Amino acid sequence: MADQTHSSNTPNELDDYDFELPRELIAQEPATKRTDSRMMVIHRATGHIDHVSVRDLPSFLRAGDAMVVNDSKVIPARLIGYRAQTRGRWEGLFLREENGVAELICKTRGRILAGEEIVIRDPEGRETQKLIVVAESDRGHMLLKPEPNVPWLELLEANGRVPLPPYIRDGQMTSFDIERYQTVYARNPGSVAAPTAGLHITQDLIQRIRTAGVALVSLTLHVGLGTFRPIQTTRLSDHKMHSEYAQITEPVVKRLTSCRSEGGRIVAIGTTTTRTLETAAAAGNGTLVPWTGQTDIFIRPGHQFKAVDVLLTNFHLPRSSLLVLVSAFASRELILEAYRKAIEQEYRFYSYGDCMLIV
Repeated sequence: MADQTHSSNTPNELDDYDFELPRELIAQEPATKRTDSRMMVIHRATGHIDHVSVRDLPSFLRAGDAMVVNDSKVIPARLIGYRAQTRGRWEGLFLREENGVAELICKTRGRILAGEEIVIRDPEGRETQKLIVVAESDRGHMLLKPEPNVPWLELLEANGRVPLPPYIRDGQMTSFDIERYQTVYARNPGSVAAPTAGLHITQDLIQRIRTAGVALVSLTLHVGLGTFRPIQTTRLSDHKMHSEYAQITEPVVKRLTSCRSEGGRIVAIGTTTTRTLETAAAAGNGTLVPWTGQTDIFIRPGHQFKAVDVLLTNFHLPRSSLLVLVSAFASRELILEAYRKAIEQEYRFYSYGDCMLIV
């Protein structure tokens, strides 16, 4: 389900969403405590910017607001092994599964052929599982099935590794990342990357937010590579997002509709939450409705937001769909000015970095 809402006079060139980021500002580790992260607060109406910390979040919310989180859980989607025929090293990243056959991005020397056997090693180095190459997918990835047949989620839990983004220690995880590269409210397995704005939230902070009269509700979007893939086209209108599974249930829709009708605001924790809410609103022609399916919505300047009033989000890559989304929510000029100040004041960027609250 793609979003087509845009205006002909909005910035549509990818070059309009570029900036220079010093490499040392890319966070390699999370803050000691989740709520220690800095939080830049951007007031859309005035352009005013505050510099606080995540623990101050409740003071920017109001009684009657509803905070929406993405409860998707990061799965250990990275598999390592070797090709039985050549003994060559093989690495795969699980993307999705249907009827026991999974689509993976595979890295190895040479071309993999249908019928080949892959031997998987668990994190302890033990040979535990075999995979059979079924075919190449229409996306240039490979389709594989376990031999003997076991559920893919079970296979990943036993043999997989958390797939950290390559800009964090070259993608090399430690035991520390198993806990910290996961939100405290994650419960529905399916993401290959964390919905990173939620990494700042703790159970204690949730309790303080609830005490302040703010409701907490959840939806699900399983984060795939499409969210993070660089935009390859020079014009945003030519970019096609990969689809990701999302779900928002009827009880959540009723709660958010009630919140709005009573004057409360919908506070989205992260761009994945935002995309799910706006997908469901588009399905209802501007009214939030229950929705389940594959969304490929690409939110860019000109989009009319129907279901989000406040957004908490991390600092994103230059020339990325996430930066474009945030620019649509505020404005390109305001966001790029905020990013300039973030660099000036040495905010930490990307998954383990600091965040901004746009109100």
